[in-house]
Amino acid sequence: MAKSLPILGICATGSNSGKTTLISKLIPELAKHKIRVSVIKHAHHKFDIDHPGKDSYEIREAGAVQTLIASGKRWALMTEMQRTPNPPDEANLQELIANLNPDYADLILVEGFKHADIPKIEVHRVSLAMPLLSAIDSSIIAIATDAPLANAPDIKQLDLNNIQQITDFILQTICQK
Repeated sequence: MAKSLPILGICATGSNSGKTTLISKLIPELAKHKIRVSVIKHAHHKFDIDHPGKDSYEIREAGAVQTLIASGKRWALMTEMQRTPNPPDEANLQELIANLNPDYADLILVEGFKHADIPKIEVHRVSLAMPLLSAIDSSIIAIATDAPLANAPDIKQLDLNNIQQITDFILQTICQK
């Protein structure tokens, strides 16, 4: 039976709040505590990791449902979602999680998927003047903010610029170390 990994979402009301930057800073900090991290990142638009002229692109464009490209250093699996007139608006997070190998990681960080029913840390920058998701989402367990929030929900506020504080919170709350 495969082990179940702890999952933590990193979300925000909108784009350019610093979700990717936060994750990029958390990964090496968590590694110092021997926590290996897998990441699932939500893309809002049609995206492609392969480009015309590459063999894997041509194979996929020819109609392959899955294309796995591999070297001695890494491999990537591209799966074409069902081509229907009305495809789903969002990828299914639980199906994506099931595709990760739990033997490679100790924690899954999920960027985006702000409506997913998983524990999440909300990234909030006061200067962007965006509403707080945590006001309407009870699965948000903390707010990582660049300034103290007076009218925030009664949940933990973390200093967005203090990666060690956020790491410690994740270790204690999600990884229970």
